[in-house]
Amino acid sequence: MSALNTTIIKPAIGAIVHDIDLNHITDEQMSAIKALLLDRQVIFFRGQSLSPTAQADFARNFGELHIHPVFPTTPESREIIVLDSHATDLRDNELWHTDVTFSKTPPLGCVLQAIKIPESGGDTLWASSKAAYDALPEDTKQKIKGLTAVHDIRLSFPEERFGMSDEEKARLDEIYAKNPPVTHPVVRTHPDTKAQGLFVTEGFTDYIKDMPREDSDELLQALFAHSVKDEFTLRWQWQAGDIAIWDNRATQHKALFDYGDAHRIMHRATVLGDEPYYQEA
Repeated sequence: MSALNTTIIKPAIGAIVHDIDLNHITDEQMSAIKALLLDRQVIFFRGQSLSPTAQADFARNFGELHIHPVFPTTPESREIIVLDSHATDLRDNELWHTDVTFSKTPPLGCVLQAIKIPESGGDTLWASSKAAYDALPEDTKQKIKGLTAVHDIRLSFPEERFGMSDEEKARLDEIYAKNPPVTHPVVRTHPDTKAQGLFVTEGFTDYIKDMPREDSDELLQALFAHSVKDEFTLRWQWQAGDIAIWDNRATQHKALFDYGDAHRIMHRATVLGDEPYYQEA
């Protein structure tokens, strides 16, 4: 990581990269960014200015890009989704979630750019699923290893979030049909680092399979609460031009919707990932 000037945010998660323009990076810097991301799980860059096309091009350094089934995109690049608080209901982002786990192959990660930021509010929190797993009591680790859970798009995108004109209902029904509930391991093995991490979130995880619903709900609520303890999390106060990159396989996040009618616009590129799995260490 010698090509980068960095500051560690918290022991468990996060780093800031200084003195770099993501419009003009060397191969050495890109390799160092990838290594830093695996190590710190979410990394930040201040004072950037990437066009939608440039943001998509940069994000492709991590892999092929995802097209989101719900959110609108920029005219310049359909791979860049627009999170505009004046155009879209963004309350679902105030749930802790790992992106698109309602897919069989959730994203590898995301590149998020702050375009317009409220004078106050609108911070985003990230949590390390690796640190949360590592801190579990050994008996809990034994209890949850090998378990699987169902993830459902409807938890964060329920019908009541959308207008119910015939056209809108038909579109939502089509989205549901294309994204049926899927099953993922409760503990996920990172494909690159081989570290274990909790892979359940309140945003999309509905229930644990082969377990009575009451027991599943009790266990999930305990895991949800444990996974976002302060020692595993960081809080980022955005400035326009900030860019965050996070490893979606090792984190969850939550965008605070505490700015009322103020205007907040973010551009996000999402990198395709692979199918989660669990493998004993």
